[in-house]
Order: sequence, then C-alpha cells, then structure tokens
Amino acid sequence: MSLLGRIRQRWRATVRRHSYSFFSSLGALMSHRVGTLMTVLVLGIAMLLPLGLHLTLLNLDRLELGEERWGALSVFMAPDTTQAQVDALAEELGSLDTVIEVTAVSPEQGLTEFRAHSGLGALELLEINPLPWVLSVVPAPGEGLEGRVEALSEALRGRAVVERVEYDRKWLERLERFLDLGRAAVTVLTLLFGVAVVVVVANTIRLDVAARADEIEVLALVGAWPAFIRQPFLYSGLWYGLLGGVTAMVLVNLGLEYLDGPLGRLLASYGEDTALAGLGLGETLALLGVGGVLGLAGAWIAVQRHLRELQPGGTLGRR
Repeated sequence: MSLLGRIRQRWRATVRRHSYSFFSSLGALMSHRVGTLMTVLVLGIAMLLPLGLHLTLLNLDRLELGEERWGALSVFMAPDTTQAQVDALAEELGSLDTVIEVTAVSPEQGLTEFRAHSGLGALELLEINPLPWVLSVVPAPGEGLEGRVEALSEALRGRAVVERVEYDRKWLERLERFLDLGRAAVTVLTLLFGVAVVVVVANTIRLDVAARADEIEVLALVGAWPAFIRQPFLYSGLWYGLLGGVTAMVLVNLGLEYLDGPLGRLLASYGEDTALAGLGLGETLALLGVGGVLGLAGAWIAVQRHLRELQPGGTLGRR
C-alpha cells in the first residue's frame, strides 16, 4: 500500500473512532438520566448568572446614552419670550462651533408631550398653557466637555430672555460608571463561574473514572494508549459543557419571555416601544463553545489525575 493510502486508512480509522466515542459518550450520559440532568442543571445555572447580567447590560446599552448627550442643556425661556426671540437665540447657538444641535420645543408641543407621558387629564382644565419655550442644546463632545458646558450655561443665564438653565450630565455619568462596574462584574463572574463549571465537570468525570477503574486497567494492560483511554471521558466532558450551555440558553430565553410583557407595558406607559434583546447567533455559538471548552478542561483535569493514580509510577498519564 502506498504512503498516501496508509494515511487515508489511518485518517478514516481515526474519524470512525472519534465518531464512535462522541456518540457513545452521549449514550452513556443518557443511560444515567437523573444524574446527568442534575449535573447539567447545575452547569446551566452557573452559566446563566453571568449570562443574565451580560444581557441586562446589553439592554441598558440600548438606551443610547452617548457621550454627546451627557452635556445636553435645557434652556427654559422667560414666560413672555416671543417665538422670534427663541428662533434668534436658537440660530445664534446653532452657529457656535461648540454646539452640534439646537432643538426648540414650543409650549404647545411641550404640553402635548407632557400629557402623553404623564397621563394627567386634569391639564385639559387649564385655561392657559403654563409651560415656557425650551431650547435643547447639545454641545460637541470631546475633551473639556464639562468646562465648555459650564461656560455656555453661565453665558445663557445672563440673557434676559432666559429664566433657567439645567443640564443632566451628572446622573448620566453616574449611570455610565455603573454600567462600567457591571461590565467588570460580568468579567469577574464569568471567570468565577467558569472555574465552577470546570470543577463540577471534573468531579463528575472523576466519579466516572473511579467507577471504570478496572476497565481502564485492563485497557492499559493490553497496550491501549492514554489518548485512547482519555477519549470517551473527554467527549463526556464536552457533552456536559454543551448541554449546560443549552440549558443556560433555554433558561435565559424563558426569563426574557417572562419579563418582556411587564417591561413592554411599563415602557408603553412612557411612550416607548421596545423589546428585550436576547442572544444573537454569535453569542449563542460563543456560549456553546465556551461551555464545551470548559467541559473539556474539567474532564482533562480529572482523567489526567486519575490515570496517574491508577498506574504505578504515573507512567500512563504522561504518555
């Protein structure tokens, strides 16, 4: 037989062996349904916690709290200000290089929006509109934003047609800092629960290895290589990780489905129309991939340790 023929034959044998181990390991897990189910649920819950926090932050990011909005000024005009004066001030502010957007909100428009968001029907009884003209001024983002906002705010307060100037930078900055803290917490939880997944899989595979100690010794005596002995246990760890990832995915989708209704009604009362963002295709594949890798790592640790323990001098585990 030629060299190429021998390579093909060896390759086909390797593929058949791995295919058999891949599916037979799943069959072995299904033969112990209760134990497998309990282990998979533990793994799924461990993966669910950082995943749920990640999706929470993902949905908060959809609020689009961009830096350019942090210094947005609300300029409340004096009650007797005319539209011509408002338009003149808006044009003046819009011509500044430090301002990227100026929006004028008339008293009628403000009253309509307030009525729609507050749901207060008593406003219909008012004979006059108590709301003033309001200018929403968005400064250009960049270095020194806070100083530029303060300077512009002080300049506007000196105008006779301006009654009050407010800006909401502080609480938005604090919210963004909380989001940064949440992202750091996701990283820490992912590492901690990743270790927990490895430990759970390693302990489960350790029990499986101990139960099949006699079989492993026989395989070693007849000349089986360590890679051959490790193979079914590694695939079992892979299946545990994949099934744990699927369980986490199902649980998080059920949670999103449950929360979507109440959240939708809450946002609708504020005039918003949105839905919770779930796992995308890339995130789903990443979850399954990470789960599989963690399962493999746990199985490898358990098998390597116990192969060394089962063989005098630890020669089997090093081959």
